[in-house]
Amino acid sequence: MPSIFSSLIPVVVLIAVGMFAGRRGWVTTAGAKELTDLSFLVLAPALLFRTMSQVHWSDINLSPVALYFVAAMMLFAIVILSLGASRRSAVMALAATFSNTVMIGIPLISLAFGPAGLVYLFTLISMHALILLTLATVVLELVMAQEAAIQSGGEPRHPLKTIGLAVRNAVIHPVPLPILAGLLWGQTGWVMPEVLDKPIQWLGATFGPLALLMVGITLSNVLDRVIRAGGPADPQFSRQRILWSALGMACLKNLVHPSLVVGMSLLLGLRGLPVAVMMVASSLPIGANVFLFSQRYKVAEDEVTSAVAVSTLAALLTVPIVMAGVVWVM
Repeated sequence: MPSIFSSLIPVVVLIAVGMFAGRRGWVTTAGAKELTDLSFLVLAPALLFRTMSQVHWSDINLSPVALYFVAAMMLFAIVILSLGASRRSAVMALAATFSNTVMIGIPLISLAFGPAGLVYLFTLISMHALILLTLATVVLELVMAQEAAIQSGGEPRHPLKTIGLAVRNAVIHPVPLPILAGLLWGQTGWVMPEVLDKPIQWLGATFGPLALLMVGITLSNVLDRVIRAGGPADPQFSRQRILWSALGMACLKNLVHPSLVVGMSLLLGLRGLPVAVMMVASSLPIGANVFLFSQRYKVAEDEVTSAVAVSTLAALLTVPIVMAGVVWVM
């Protein structure tokens, strides 16, 4: 139990500090947008490139993480099919499946399972952003290409051309591109000169704390808007709509995702430390990358911001419940 709180409380504190800064007006709404762009276009690519550049395919054991990603893909598809293909449903699906595996996952798994558990977590982390962020990017770009075709009033693009443009935009993108570049660099065996590696490391290390501060700053703006609007005349920012949406996403991420992993492990008769690590990883709260996606694509910003905060707070209760069930697969 102490390990869970020691991993989650710092995240809650950073969000709270961001809320305080937002309430004091130290960061304006325009400034928050600019900081989000900085995180998305500079800091996140640095973190992704450096992380993936240290991955060697020969060292990756994909068997344990397959369980995680099959469950994540199932949940991603369920959300998309339930809400219909749109930018909002793509962001919601990402929120339901993208865990905070670095800031919370690494210290939690280290304290709970030791170095042996970290091996499996790092394997997951090496594929986590590559698969889920790229999947969300492809869906978002595909939907946006269809929206653009409809708005232009011209002839609809051929489906294959639309898919091709979406895939191109998804690859030439601040998330998948540094992942692929980092993977390619890692396979060369070359060593990054320290004069380059150190700045990239500093930029990447800045991403997590700044992203959580931005969640808090944006959350303070969300709360201001729903308090002012808060009535049936302005359903776009109603308390009920945002609260229920945030609770729904937190429930999917904190409970449904790990339930799918547990159910599949029982169905397939899988046991042991790797499965236990995947169970705990799937129960982690929503990662801040989802917040950046919602900001980047200007969709469901209030809902996702609130969901990240609610999911993190709820994890203080839900993660211990999942960890208590780990004994069944060990």
